[in-house]
Amino acid sequence: MISLVLMLLLVVPHGVALAEKESSIDQTVENVVEERYHTVLEQWKEAGVESASNFEAPISPSNFIDVTEDDLLSVKDSKEYGDRVFYWHNQKSLTYKVLVPEDGLYELSFDYYPLSKEVVPIEGSILVNGEFPYYESRRIVFPVNWKNAYDKFDTDRFGNEIIPNQEAIAEWSKLTAEDASHLQPEPLKFYLKKGSNEIKLSHLRGEMLVGNVYVHSPTKLLSYKDYSANYANGEKTTAIITQEAEKGYTKNSSYIRPVASAGSSIVPNDPKHLLLNTLGGESWEQGGQRVNWNVSIEEEGFYKLTFKVLQNKETGGTVFRKLQIDGDIPFAEAAQIPFEFNKKWVNATIGDDAGEPYLFYFTKGVHEISLEADASPVERTINKINEVIRDMQEFALSIKKLTGNQNDRSRGWKISEYIPDIEDRLANWADQLEEESKYVTKLSTGKQSKDIVSLNMAVQKLRTLNEKPDEIPNRLTELTEGSSSVAQLLGSLLLELPKQPLLVDRFYVHGSDQIPAANAGFWKKTTDSITRFIHSFSAGNYSAANADGKTIEIWVNRPRQYVELIQNLADQTFTPKSGIHVKFSIMPDEGKLILASAANNQPDIAIGISNWLPYELSMRGAAVDLHEFEDFEAYSKQFSPGAFLPLMIDDSVYALPETQDFYVQFYRKDILNALNVPVPDTWDDVVKILPELQRYGMNYYSPIAGAVGFKPFQTTAPFIYQFQGDLYEEDGMKTAIGEEESLRAIQFMANLNTIYSMPMQVPNFYNHFRYSTLPIGISNFTTYIQLTAAAPEIAGWWDIAPHPGITQPDGTVERWATGSGQSAMIFKGTKDREKSWEFLKWWMSTETQTEFASSLQTLYGPEYMWNTANIEAFKKLPWPEEHKDKILEQWEYLKEVPKTPGAYMVERELSNIWNRIVFDGENTRSAVDDSVITINREISRKMEEFGYMKNGKMVRPYHIPTVEQVKSWAGEENED
Repeated sequence: MISLVLMLLLVVPHGVALAEKESSIDQTVENVVEERYHTVLEQWKEAGVESASNFEAPISPSNFIDVTEDDLLSVKDSKEYGDRVFYWHNQKSLTYKVLVPEDGLYELSFDYYPLSKEVVPIEGSILVNGEFPYYESRRIVFPVNWKNAYDKFDTDRFGNEIIPNQEAIAEWSKLTAEDASHLQPEPLKFYLKKGSNEIKLSHLRGEMLVGNVYVHSPTKLLSYKDYSANYANGEKTTAIITQEAEKGYTKNSSYIRPVASAGSSIVPNDPKHLLLNTLGGESWEQGGQRVNWNVSIEEEGFYKLTFKVLQNKETGGTVFRKLQIDGDIPFAEAAQIPFEFNKKWVNATIGDDAGEPYLFYFTKGVHEISLEADASPVERTINKINEVIRDMQEFALSIKKLTGNQNDRSRGWKISEYIPDIEDRLANWADQLEEESKYVTKLSTGKQSKDIVSLNMAVQKLRTLNEKPDEIPNRLTELTEGSSSVAQLLGSLLLELPKQPLLVDRFYVHGSDQIPAANAGFWKKTTDSITRFIHSFSAGNYSAANADGKTIEIWVNRPRQYVELIQNLADQTFTPKSGIHVKFSIMPDEGKLILASAANNQPDIAIGISNWLPYELSMRGAAVDLHEFEDFEAYSKQFSPGAFLPLMIDDSVYALPETQDFYVQFYRKDILNALNVPVPDTWDDVVKILPELQRYGMNYYSPIAGAVGFKPFQTTAPFIYQFQGDLYEEDGMKTAIGEEESLRAIQFMANLNTIYSMPMQVPNFYNHFRYSTLPIGISNFTTYIQLTAAAPEIAGWWDIAPHPGITQPDGTVERWATGSGQSAMIFKGTKDREKSWEFLKWWMSTETQTEFASSLQTLYGPEYMWNTANIEAFKKLPWPEEHKDKILEQWEYLKEVPKTPGAYMVERELSNIWNRIVFDGENTRSAVDDSVITINREISRKMEEFGYMKNGKMVRPYHIPTVEQVKSWAGEENED
């Protein structure tokens, strides 16, 4: 009986050892990652620590500790600060001491002037008396304010308004240190002991000038009642001031953008054209994003504030905003203003829960009114979900250790005998989540949202599992592993709960209640609808297919915002300079290019297409050989040589690389430093660090684990290239994976899993990296975007390094890895080859690629990173310089797999070989030999089809392109 076997195996010493090991893991994580702020704050309160009162100490840069004359700029260079300032950049830190009169909680503020005008935020970290008091102090963000480059919106060729470029505002600001994820309702508090305390602001990234720093008592907000009492003699007014949301504003995030909203209820609106007539929506959903409007008040007195908004958050929940007037929250109730879900436009007047409007007192003059997205109301729910997920993962790991990770439904387990509190655990998780469901329901004023439904589903699943706890070993997919598991439901909630989208048309500062209705009347809607319908028959748009005979037509395999931005760039720069008109169309399915070519209905150019398509089209005689152009070889110097390999046949090149991927090591600096584990340089180094990682329940990630089932070239070819093997023989007629070097590569690739116990399947490296179970591994551009844009909790505490390689006999390390992305090509049926080539050169030029990348990210957010294949343009991207250096170093070893008529069979069989060795235990030589026969048979068949062989004999060789061949175009010496 299995339970008896378990009883014999799980003797007390082993149980103690298991507990000690789990405790050791927990302690390691705690030592590496400090407690979260909400936990530490609660501990301080339980210990009786209170906020300090009536204290403020400004410290000037001249009083910073250990500053040099080079660190301090003169009054002349202080950007009108009026005193000497500290130049904070390039890993510089500033340290100061402060004497406080009592033990207590204090806040820290900084005068700063941002010098960075890039999308990447300015970030630092704060240490108090040599330590991070909590994890959130590891990342403090200093926001930069932005504005539209011009006040009046430009229009495109169709008369539609286009989003303006963004400009960073150079000005002095004051920041009180706050949680970078903006989940805390108040600024961060720091415990200082009575007497002298040392505070250090360390540099993470960005540049700024620092003026005075301040240590002060926490700000206490008045209640609305006390606020009103301060203006007891104030008069109510009858004035109405209207402010269009999309006009005259600044913001602390360049991503907040005006939106063209259709509908008769919007002001202004035009049924014939798209007007940028609202602000925000999904671009204004991140906590901490703030918009500021300057409003001129002519008559002093009390006013109401009413915002015309559309709050149709996808999940149906309530969103919140923090209101500030002239930089301050007027009273406590204005710190969390709810905007309920509604599919229609509404006039939302700021008021109390009973619907009574708040009255705001304004003096005569210009006042700044600000709204800031606020996710703090759901902070407690997010914290609780994180706790439950962590507990469930630890619980699932314990189950796997007990059962040997065997999922056999024919077996019966008596888990409750070895985890006696299993039912209590499940019940407790369900109870905690049920309590959060009630809380979120209260936030939504009793309305059911998708967030609440997800919480209730998680509760129900936990209670169902608890009915038969002994079946849990066979039902872990329902708890932590499946796509519809409790953990998956909760993980999705963690992404959705913090989002606070709000679309604003206009707002009113008003004494009178006679403001316009939020929605247009029936006749207005009807006439606009008729006008819009008639206009649709004559209006041009980006998805219209055919251009005239004088216009170059370009199909783009990218979303609409990309197409609109490219069209605007071309209209503003390319066409005026070249006289060549271009028209872009969205390509819904790149696979249809082959069909379009066969039907002679192809465009002149296609961009944003997968790197295999130009090869397929060239084999069918549908692509222009770019090598025919006289200046091609000189132009090709802008790209990585290895990126051309899949775009070539013999010496012909059928596309330009447009974007470029990279495979580098991602690693958690905090964890590796705590474990004293070095970042590996070679695969031998990787093997050496595995025991230490695995001792603490961690591991190293290789992309082969992320490819569940089929293993593509991206995961297998790097090993073969690094071991100096190859995939094909020189004439292309046979595979070379049976050669000695390739065999050694395949054996090592399998050994990583069979001998060194690296994970075989990892569905999501990004999540494992965030949660520290895989603190180091190899991944690509996609992971880089995720960590940059969607992992604020570890920002500044991860880094990248080149791909591990193999040490060669001469001592060098070869790090070959794939990395090509999308491409751009010209069709043979083009109306004008020279004009098409001129466009392609303009599009992939350093200037255009730099401007496009900058505009894309500035307008649409940090996740819209553009990984251009133009090396010089990449160097100018607004990415951290140290990251660009590592990526550029890795790109020196970029070697994409060349395309051949039988390439798909080589890729498939390499995957099969790995599966047979790792899962079936087959001998490496035997597995490879069987696949070589299969591959060579298919290569011969395809070579016959395309005229390279006849009756089994080679008619002409199929030259496999090489990196050295591409380098020779630029006159570079051949390199091994």
